[in-house]
Amino acid sequence: MLDFVVCALVLIVPLLLYSLWLVKFRRNYMTHKRLQITLGLILLVAVSAFEIDVQMVHGGWEQIIARQDLTPELLQAKISSVRPWLLVHLVFAISTPFLWAATIALALLKFGRDARPGRHSRLHKTLGWLSTIDITLTSVTGLLFYYQAFMRIG
Repeated sequence: MLDFVVCALVLIVPLLLYSLWLVKFRRNYMTHKRLQITLGLILLVAVSAFEIDVQMVHGGWEQIIARQDLTPELLQAKISSVRPWLLVHLVFAISTPFLWAATIALALLKFGRDARPGRHSRLHKTLGWLSTIDITLTSVTGLLFYYQAFMRIG
């Protein structure tokens, strides 16, 4: 599951940028709408499956690290050195679904089926850019955490 979420994090940002390009330069509002909803659902499923796997199946990220061949002292040192990376990641990872859900929900409510620019466009653009920045920072910090916790030796 860890590897699946890492792949999702790597793919989500370019797909998101493609969606923004579609709406900004191609004025393809319906494809933008569909792609955003699809990305949101994929992210929701991926993160939910990831959390179930890490928390319920493996007992937490510390337990996964504990399977590495480390002495108890090195294990504690690694967990202590990795925890700040996780905390920074969580700032973005927790805010992203709320921000993205608000952006999508308001768009569905305010734009309706038509998905054409209107009175809500200005707020939507602001929320969209905040969501884009947030998911990008979630991806970058998630990848840094993944590297520090599961790939870096020692």
